[in-house]
Amino acid sequence: MDGLGLPIPIDIYTSLLKECITIRDPAGALDLIAHINRSGLRPGLLFFNRILLIYVSCGLVDNARHVFDKMPTKDCNSWAAMIAGYMDNDNYEEAINLFVEMRCSLRYRQINVDILGFPESWIIVCILKACVQTMNLGLGRQIHGWLSKIVYSQDLFLSSSLINLYGKFGCLEGVDSVFDHMGCQNTVVWTGKIVSKCREEQFDEVLNVFKEMGRGGVKKNSFTFSSVLRACGRMKDDGLCGRQVHANAIKLGLESNDFVQCGLVDMYAKCGLLKHARMVFEMDAEERNAACRNAMLMGYIQHGCCIEAIKIVYAMKSSGLQPQ
Repeated sequence: MDGLGLPIPIDIYTSLLKECITIRDPAGALDLIAHINRSGLRPGLLFFNRILLIYVSCGLVDNARHVFDKMPTKDCNSWAAMIAGYMDNDNYEEAINLFVEMRCSLRYRQINVDILGFPESWIIVCILKACVQTMNLGLGRQIHGWLSKIVYSQDLFLSSSLINLYGKFGCLEGVDSVFDHMGCQNTVVWTGKIVSKCREEQFDEVLNVFKEMGRGGVKKNSFTFSSVLRACGRMKDDGLCGRQVHANAIKLGLESNDFVQCGLVDMYAKCGLLKHARMVFEMDAEERNAACRNAMLMGYIQHGCCIEAIKIVYAMKSSGLQPQ
């Protein structure tokens, strides 16, 4: 059609744009959009959004921003495409700037974003992640405040992100507030609460949350156990709580999981129970990972078992692993 000088319908351009998005072809995308510009076509908002998406999908964020800034009108999908593009390129500051600009734009157009919410909950999750990366707790709190005006407590995705945000900043009151206002809590949310309290060295609280999780019949996973075992290794109870958690892991069939096994070795070693640590360490001799070996090595070093530590070092080097 192009060779014959015939006008190309917008539907064909749309199909070609979709193909470029699917195969992520930057060169093809640039050629196609240049052809569209030469054609004199006056695309509408939906078509502009597709151009944004193709640029973002191909990693051409600057090109997308150039189009975005010249668009006569924008909808939530336009803003979402640009925010996603900046997040994919780790440009968290610009993602936050666009988010704030989006809210101002929607507010100027008298769209009640506090009631309608935002384009998709994943955009809020992205911005909360950006808040963590840029150490912007203030904006994170504002977002929490906006979300509190809508029914977000049933959205586990959003709630988990808020818990992670507060946990990263050591704001346990925020963690508890989000957790307590949730309609239901799953394994990820409970584990997020445990991780936050463990990070702030509230080890007794970690055990209390773990027990409460068990009483509520919530499924525990390997990440739950690895975090709890980290707390147990730092409690001054001669490994009593750690042994109880170990028994629970055996009951659930998680003892041989890499994360749990490493956590057990580290916990027993920290408690000075090197025989127990060695027993766990020897369970899957062929499947030991570097983290597990390093945990055993550090246990021997901390307790002055130099010969055993040297043996671990040589065994690691013979396996092509580097002691840390």
